[in-house]
Amino acid sequence: MTIGVVAVIVAALIGSVVGAAGLDPTSVVRALLDGLPGVSVESGLAPAESAILFDIRLPRIVLGALVGAVLAVSGATYQGVFRNPLADPYLLGVAAGAGLGATLGFALTGRSGWIAPLAFAGGLIAVAVTYVLGRSVGGRSPTSLILAGVAVAAFATAVQTYILQQNVETLREVYSWILGRLTTVGWGEVAELLPYAVGASVVLLVARRLLDVLALGDEEK
Repeated sequence: MTIGVVAVIVAALIGSVVGAAGLDPTSVVRALLDGLPGVSVESGLAPAESAILFDIRLPRIVLGALVGAVLAVSGATYQGVFRNPLADPYLLGVAAGAGLGATLGFALTGRSGWIAPLAFAGGLIAVAVTYVLGRSVGGRSPTSLILAGVAVAAFATAVQTYILQQNVETLREVYSWILGRLTTVGWGEVAELLPYAVGASVVLLVARRLLDVLALGDEEK
């Protein structure tokens, strides 16, 4: 764990310094320390350099770290429930459902403010359908849920492909969003993602015992 924390800090410092506009590493460290409560340090950065650091690079770093943390929590949950170290978000169709929701947001609204809520709703609906379908054919065993998730993911992907064919002008935006675009993000995007990350993490912590029971399967229960 210590190595992971150190790696994140080093990566954040490198991301703060490296870029089209080169910033002095010492000045960057001083500026970051100056931003801490109760710490006052003269950074030596010019106003333009300070704007680059705090308004362009730091939002990307924070959002990237936040996304990585959410993926780590979700991955650990999947691996624990399915007792499989290779488990990923595609098992229950949540990734395909979220992609479909985001595609609908781009195609129907064209407003960035609707993308995250629709993607989140799409992921939840996909998981709910997977759970209902898996329980109806094989109880709540991990195997039945995985098979149902594959079917739901295939259906959601097919619908997404159809929508993209009907709205070709949104193709680049959709795939840029799905691939994890960080080039144009700001603090607004960080604030937009934070409630989902915190809310989902709290729900997983509260439901950890139920998830443990689900991982046992019907035979053990």
